[in-house]
Amino acid sequence: MRLEAISGDEPRAVLRALRGAVLGAGPAIALGATDAALPVEVPPGTAVVVTTSGSTGVPKSVALSRSALTASALATAARLGEGAWLLALPAGYVAGLQVLVRSLVSGREPAILAGRFSPEAFAAAARSMASSVGGVRVPTYTSLVPTQVQRLLDAADHDPDVLGAVRSFERILVGGQALPPAVRERAEGLGVRLARTYGSTETSGGCVYDGVALDGVALRVEGGEVRVSGPTLADGYLGDPERTDAAFLRDPDGTRWYRTGDSGRIDDGVLSIHGRIDNVLVSGGVNISLDRVEQAVRGVRGLESAVVVAVPDEQWGEASVIVAARDADTDGVLERARDAVEARVGRPARPSRVCFVDELPLLPSGKPDRAAARRLAVDSAT
Repeated sequence: MRLEAISGDEPRAVLRALRGAVLGAGPAIALGATDAALPVEVPPGTAVVVTTSGSTGVPKSVALSRSALTASALATAARLGEGAWLLALPAGYVAGLQVLVRSLVSGREPAILAGRFSPEAFAAAARSMASSVGGVRVPTYTSLVPTQVQRLLDAADHDPDVLGAVRSFERILVGGQALPPAVRERAEGLGVRLARTYGSTETSGGCVYDGVALDGVALRVEGGEVRVSGPTLADGYLGDPERTDAAFLRDPDGTRWYRTGDSGRIDDGVLSIHGRIDNVLVSGGVNISLDRVEQAVRGVRGLESAVVVAVPDEQWGEASVIVAARDADTDGVLERARDAVEARVGRPARPSRVCFVDELPLLPSGKPDRAAARRLAVDSAT
């Protein structure tokens, strides 16, 4: 099967190519890589190859089949209901890609927020979606990252158009990173209906909503690591069989499982994620989970979108630093963060300092650029 590179910066071009790749006999499409970086031919059944390095800087080209993408879209519709979707994320990343796939599978044209994201542009796009069938309003849905939700809630405090827009959605999927509890509570207080999602490119996007797996998806925890099975799994990493074999395992009965690299637990069928297994620093001989520290920090007002990174420390070997956007209320924020971390994680885990920046660095997907945040933290100490 032929592979055709499409720019993820052109959502309408991605949508046109997806019609053939997912619903027809068109060529598979490559997002995030040039033709020269990938083979001309891909295995039969492949619909999309998503190449991304995420926050790790290590490129990976994930091969997603038609069946995996459509299985994910159908499972989402079964959980949330049918409706119209708004694309407010880059189409070159799996969360944005799936908004388009869900629209194609449902037979509805998606609304597309073109250009740079802003609360005002979002509100305008939401207004354009108003429609009904037989006098019954068509439910609307969208998918965002926590940073976008935070910006919308901030704007909704003083802009009734934005407040009406975020309230108009039957459900707003939020993924890409952990949703700070304070942001979730604030949204609930405003009548905004959020659904926390968990998943990755390897699972065709979100496959767990509010801790509960979508229909057909199975979860288990082995050695503290979350593993996922089901029809939404990717075929593997294109041109990298060793990496594929390491990440996708088979049970004796042939069931495939994806090793997520995330630590977590399942209680009464509800999954909770504790962070990345390898996102640990050693400070004074004590292993400290940066994800747990970050979760505690984000519970502090003014630090809801902060990032916690590890930096070299002469005394302790390594220490954690909070990287946060400047806010009017910064007095005493380090002390409050240190108290919150000590209460939830322990005294050795307390951050050493806060590095305030004009704007948090983000990846094109909307996730924090942790490598860039770490560089800022290191540079601020020199």
